Amino acid sequence: MKKTYLLLSAAILAFGCNKIETPEAADDGAMRFNVEYPATKATETSFETGDKIGVYITAYDGNTPLPLQLGGNYKNNNPVTFDGTSWNADPVIYWGEGKYDVYAYYPFMIPESVDELAFSVALDQRVEETSDALSAYEASDFLYATKKGVTSEGGEVNLLFKHKMSKLTVNLVKGDDFEGDIPSELTIYIHNTVTDCLIDLATGDVIKDPYAPAKTVTARKDSDSRYTAIIVPQMLTNKKPLLEIIFKDVSYMIESKFQFKTGTHHVINVTLNNNPDKVKIEIGGEIEGWN
Repeated sequence: MKKTYLLLSAAILAFGCNKIETPEAADDGAMRFNVEYPATKATETSFETGDKIGVYITAYDGNTPLPLQLGGNYKNNNPVTFDGTSWNADPVIYWGEGKYDVYAYYPFMIPESVDELAFSVALDQRVEETSDALSAYEASDFLYATKKGVTSEGGEVNLLFKHKMSKLTVNLVKGDDFEGDIPSELTIYIHNTVTDCLIDLATGDVIKDPYAPAKTVTARKDSDSRYTAIIVPQMLTNKKPLLEIIFKDVSYMIESKFQFKTGTHHVINVTLNNNPDKVKIEIGGEIEGWN
């Protein structure tokens, strides 16, 4: 393969809006949830039938909230599943007396820690959904919500989920002298990013795993001209290979410093030309968050 390496700089944009799903309440003493999700989750639509969140609930000692722990809470990692209309806890969660703090996350897993929950984004985010597994891209989209001081008198528990990873979109644009269509057989790699992180479920804070090595992520194809990937929040402080676009036996390498921020959608626009030396990369400013 012939490789042409170009040192180019990169444009960051961001998007967001909110939707809400509201189940009807029944007066049977069960705790119910209104789930609000940011703009979209990774599927670019909404929560789907069968989606499952994990819920931890801690009680209060008088007016003092008890700390979130791996076990010994009022509820420990209780699965709550969307049936297409409402969210159903299994086992059912019943209200007790007093106040509670609720912590929720998606996708459901079995944590070994609540203050350093280990999470990884997929290396190959092109892998599609199966009957018993999320797509690699969606499984990389960690969502988090918390609601403090809830009581039975307050009705349903509102959970506003937020994206805790960072999203990267690469848009391919035909230049003036680019002949034909943008190739459908094209691969985009994101290099030199750590794919493992640690999440504090009490706060939603995310840090990249300080002991994990940098790896390469393969972006998902949304269309011939649009590719996306979910990246662990981190800062690349040194200028190094970041983005590689391969088509027609030519590799275009983008070398740059970069900051992947939590809950932010970064967009890089790449203008393709027949002459590899004229490939143009646009880097703009952040408009708003992914949430």
